[in-house]
Amino acid sequence: MVSEDKSIPNKKGLNFITSILFPEKSKVDITTFKGLVQDLILRMYAVDVSGLAAQLAYFFLLSFFPLLIFLVALLPLLNLNQEHVFDFLQSIVPTEVFLLTQGALVEILTSQNNGGILSISIVGIVWSASRGVDALIKALNEAYETKPKSSLIVRAWSILFTVIFVVIILIALTIPIFGMKYGYQIFQYLGFGESFISIWTTVQWFIPPLLIFIVLLLMYWIIPNTDPRLKILSVFPGTIFSTVAWVVLIYAFSYYINNFGNIFSTYGSIASVIVLMLWLYFTGLILIFGGLLNATFQHRRLVMKEKKRKKQKFSQN
Repeated sequence: MVSEDKSIPNKKGLNFITSILFPEKSKVDITTFKGLVQDLILRMYAVDVSGLAAQLAYFFLLSFFPLLIFLVALLPLLNLNQEHVFDFLQSIVPTEVFLLTQGALVEILTSQNNGGILSISIVGIVWSASRGVDALIKALNEAYETKPKSSLIVRAWSILFTVIFVVIILIALTIPIFGMKYGYQIFQYLGFGESFISIWTTVQWFIPPLLIFIVLLLMYWIIPNTDPRLKILSVFPGTIFSTVAWVVLIYAFSYYINNFGNIFSTYGSIASVIVLMLWLYFTGLILIFGGLLNATFQHRRLVMKEKKRKKQKFSQN
């Protein structure tokens, strides 16, 4: 009899875990924290998160090197040198990925056919990266349980966000140069020229995450075809999560590979490509999960708004 009593807490704990991991949609109360988690898990089941993240990683990989080639070909026009590109890459990708891309870029820089490289890389970026954005559009609309607009509009959005992303990268590359030059002049005019270097050294570390935050904010806000349309503040939770998780991923990935991973001894020269694919895959997971998080909070707001409306209507009667 005593053993039966002891088993009751275990059974309740098992039932609680089961209700979280395998919730029934009709029994979910999203106004509670438990219901919020259950709704998020239901959306993860509804969206093929793993498959879409793999699709994103595939197309991002196809666009990764054309994007780098494009940036390298533009260096003379932007009055930049290869060190600026390398410094930027080191701030946004794990060390192993940077070493892989650095070797490829050095070979490209020795080529003299920049015109042909530029045209080919532009085509490669627009096609492959926009296909990756297509997959993200599909995932975000499935997260909100809506359907995207016509295929032509979806394609237009995909190309637009691809262009925006390239422009953001170009801005990130030029800010360290022009920001330091004109920032120093402004600080010197105000009488704080000596303190500018130390301030700028700290500030420039936050520039890549800030630019990524802006891109994600626009993407999470504009892409979902919801009714009513999303307010920009409603997508802050997923945007903040994705930006922070992306920064953590960079450092955690590098730390794991350097200290615990034996992938290089196992796979040899192709290990860097495997690392790049894994990093892109986890990046895809983060992007999709951020959209799911926004969809869950949006659903919660709508439910609470409807409950409040019904309560007011009931009190008036």
